[in-house]
Amino acid sequence: MIAGVPIGKEVRDTMNYELKAPPSYRQEGDGSIIVVVATDAPLLPHQLKRIAARVPISIGIVGGLGNNGSGDIFIAFSTANPAAFQREAFTRVTELPNDMINPLFAATVQPTEEAIINAMVAAETMEGINGNKAYALPHKLVIDLLKKYNRIK
Repeated sequence: MIAGVPIGKEVRDTMNYELKAPPSYRQEGDGSIIVVVATDAPLLPHQLKRIAARVPISIGIVGGLGNNGSGDIFIAFSTANPAAFQREAFTRVTELPNDMINPLFAATVQPTEEAIINAMVAAETMEGINGNKAYALPHKLVIDLLKKYNRIK
C-alpha cells in the first residue's frame, strides 16, 4: 500500500497477466526487515522498547503481515544521556515523561513507512538461483495507479 492505494495487488495482477511473469518459488509473505530507530530524545530502556513496538504499525500500513516466513528485527536506542553508563559512580539521567511520548510514536511510524516505500522504489529487479526473480517496482505503473486513485495529479 502506498498512500492507501493497493499497489501490490495491482502490480501483481499486471505482472502476472500482462508480462507473463513466472511464478516465484517464494511464498507470499516471505522476507525480512530490520529497522533501527535512533533518537536523541532522553528515553529510558522501557520507553525505547515501546518505541520499537510501534515499528510493526508501519509495516502493516504498507501491507506487511508478519507471516511465518518473515524474519523481523526492530531495535531502538537513544543518544541522550551519554554519561549514563558508569561503573564506579552514581550518575543522573534525563528522562522524557511517559505522557509526552506520543509524538515520538508518530515520529517512529511515519518515517519507517516512508523508508520502506523508499527501499521498494530504489530496488532493482534481481535474479537468483534457478532463475528465480524478484521484480523491481515498475515506477510508471505506480505513478499511473496513484493517479487512478486520485493520490497525485
